[in-house]
Amino acid sequence: MIPKIRTGTGGTYGLIRYLFGPGKRDEHTDQHLVASWNSFAPDPGRNPHHTIAQLAAQLDQPVKAIGDRAPTTTIWHCSVRTDPGDRHLDDAEWAAIARRIVHATGIARHGDTTACRWVAVRHAPDHIHIAATLVRQDGRHAGLSYDKRKAQAEARHIEKEYGLRQLHPGDGTAAKNPTSQERFKAERTGRTETPRETLREAVRQAVAGAATEEEFFTRLRDAGLRIKLRHAPSGDVLGYNVALPGDRNAHKEPIWFPGSKLAPDLSLPRIRRHLTDNPIDTTPPRSGTAGSDNSAAARRRREAAGIAEHATALLDQDDDQAAAHLIGAGEILDALAQTAPAANRAELREAARAFERATRSHIRAENADIRAMRSAARGIAHAGTALGRGEDGGTTAMVLSTLVLLALAAARWHSARGHAQQAEAARQTAEHLRTAYHQAAATPMRTMREIGRALPETERRRHNATIRDALGDTDTQKGPDGEHDALAAVLAEAEKAGHDPKTLLEKAVDLRELGTARNSNDVIVWRIRRLADLPANPEPPRTAGAPAPRTRAEPGRVHTRGDQPGRPAPLPATDPRRAPGR
Repeated sequence: MIPKIRTGTGGTYGLIRYLFGPGKRDEHTDQHLVASWNSFAPDPGRNPHHTIAQLAAQLDQPVKAIGDRAPTTTIWHCSVRTDPGDRHLDDAEWAAIARRIVHATGIARHGDTTACRWVAVRHAPDHIHIAATLVRQDGRHAGLSYDKRKAQAEARHIEKEYGLRQLHPGDGTAAKNPTSQERFKAERTGRTETPRETLREAVRQAVAGAATEEEFFTRLRDAGLRIKLRHAPSGDVLGYNVALPGDRNAHKEPIWFPGSKLAPDLSLPRIRRHLTDNPIDTTPPRSGTAGSDNSAAARRRREAAGIAEHATALLDQDDDQAAAHLIGAGEILDALAQTAPAANRAELREAARAFERATRSHIRAENADIRAMRSAARGIAHAGTALGRGEDGGTTAMVLSTLVLLALAAARWHSARGHAQQAEAARQTAEHLRTAYHQAAATPMRTMREIGRALPETERRRHNATIRDALGDTDTQKGPDGEHDALAAVLAEAEKAGHDPKTLLEKAVDLRELGTARNSNDVIVWRIRRLADLPANPEPPRTAGAPAPRTRAEPGRVHTRGDQPGRPAPLPATDPRRAPGR
């Protein structure tokens, strides 16, 4: 159940006319009162002798009675809506709910005969509107304080008592939801989401890994957003507004959103403090080693996996300073979402959006250092979408397997502090990341299983014994069908690279507990590949009789590498096919 409160000025006639009217899209049906301050207010919906003007006049009477002493804000409007999956409440239930809301918020306490005047109008099966004036019948101004918070708290009690879907209580740190008007407009114009939501995501992605305020604004412009800066008389920038191209109001003017209205942490002062407190090195990152992944995008993801592993361990220590690492993790997710391969992009966008709620709470970590996480986000964003061309999916799977565990650790961290909304958001993030992981890991994991099955029997048995000793018989059954072919394959590959399989496996297991992993084998496989600096995409096993991969152009074959791609490679001097004089 979601109560949404708005206030306004002037008389109530316009609001009452809307509530009893057909609606903007003829969605209002069977408009009628379910409750009022005195239980016999005029009902234009059910009594043909009653009019909207009569009802509005009775509501406005206390305001007009005090004349110039009336407050600037005179109208209080609260819509109360149930979840689409909830049962339909009858009029008597809605009447009781309306009385509880006006009591909880201070509009009209139970038994207070001189309280504010109010009515509850129903024009749809799933919600009501409460309209009230903010002058009491005894002439005093309404004493409202924290009415939105009180309405939400009462809604949580109502949900439980009426058997409705129970929402998680908030702490006032959530981003503002789109209004009904914004949603209706998005539907009407064929958008899948409101401009507010699109802009919030774009601004967060612009912050991810940005080193300076100037770079942040450049990224916004590069994303195609309209930007309007607010300046002080001195010329200093005080704030910024953003708008989507083509999103205009009835006067054909751009609809601007200040950063602070998109989310509390997207105001310019908050962004400035974030950039200043967590400066990052803008030196181009080093190139990969010969045994590592080839592309810059792959290397940045590999580095991010190790950094995320460290942040997960900090979250599991249950320290308040870990709050800052949630913000850093959010930046990494935002960077991944904007550079992900097409196959993973939708799930990663949903994961980043869900985790956005988990990054904010009232806990402040003033001394935490998240420069490494911000640098990782910057590296991913700057490396771009090379992976989208199919160059490497293994490092995407590597970082996602770690981020799943980070999201679950975030859920535990928030739950321990009573942050119900943030904990649920982190759990939703983990589900989206799991889906994205399975998409990215399908090919490399299948290749590793094939390699494991192709190992000589004696070598395979030796590695399986090492796995049993490290994990135990129970834990090793968590892989698909109880198999450990991929894990045996990566141990064999690490051994060939000069590592001790037993030591490497024990180190991978000891990094943190595996109880929350649905497939501990997969987690360990990617940890070992990262720790041993093995290529994230293993070479598929060759079948018997298959030719070895060519590393240099063969005589007479067309090659595609070198200074003149597409031309025949030159024949050796001793080749009989070589023409005289060549």
